[in-house]
Amino acid sequence: MSVRALVVSNMQASPGDPGRGSFVRDQVRALRALAGLDVELYEFPPGASAYGRAAMELARHHRRRPPDIVHAHFGLTLWPAGVVPAPRAVTLHGTDLTHPRTRRLTALALHWAQLVATVSEPLALRLPPAARGARQAVLPCGVSLERFGPLERGECRRRLGLDPRGRYVLFPADPARPAKRVDLARELAGLADARLLTLGQVAPADVPLWVNAAHAVIVPSDAEGFGLGVLEALACDVPVLARPVGIHPQALEGIDGTLCAPYDAGRWRAALEPHLDQADPRVRGRDRAEQFSAARMAARVATEWAALLG
Repeated sequence: MSVRALVVSNMQASPGDPGRGSFVRDQVRALRALAGLDVELYEFPPGASAYGRAAMELARHHRRRPPDIVHAHFGLTLWPAGVVPAPRAVTLHGTDLTHPRTRRLTALALHWAQLVATVSEPLALRLPPAARGARQAVLPCGVSLERFGPLERGECRRRLGLDPRGRYVLFPADPARPAKRVDLARELAGLADARLLTLGQVAPADVPLWVNAAHAVIVPSDAEGFGLGVLEALACDVPVLARPVGIHPQALEGIDGTLCAPYDAGRWRAALEPHLDQADPRVRGRDRAEQFSAARMAARVATEWAALLG
């Protein structure tokens, strides 16, 4: 007998943001690969008007034959997911606990959840009192090892139209997101005489090309709920420099050729320049990324669902 699960996400991709919510879709694919699970994904776009439409659609399709469990991604998604008469879980990803207004709205909905998860242990420390009555867990989405792996750097640059001899570093986020600190990445690239590549309107299938095309990945974020950008770089064996937030200290500990430290332009430049002087610098990172793979993290989600359902 299989468990019927409904996963609800407010991170539906769009032409302008094709990568939005890709980590949720990676987890759903991994869950579907597990025996005994029948997983449906319902996505809707962000924006206040979309929540009401989502609630009506979920009510129309699931009130008569509800799933065994409904799992919402992002705190505000609990509001439309709450119309489904089934045990509820939620994964909180960061801004739902750190943004003042979003945190308040999330806390008001947590009483509907029997399982409250965060994507990292540091984020779990920020759970509001409303989560105390629920089962709690740390359930990251994980990195897709099927999409991310070492690729020949020259071929990646050829496909992307980049100079085969260029000095490139990658900022693995949308520059429009202030907390990711593209200003620091630009400063470092300028000091090291390298060109900064950024993600934003890049399709998920193309992101591994950009990671492998770079000499190194730079993640100077002020905060991270988890830190997939670092794990994606490690899965490709690409050097990475990151501030000690989210999963970064645990992910980078003991890996030669990486740096996890507060941002200091001089120190980061000294760590970066040896990679820029090599044609194809690599680190031994894939084994560490495998510890946080989408498949492993999906198995943890399935275990928590089973415990919740008794």
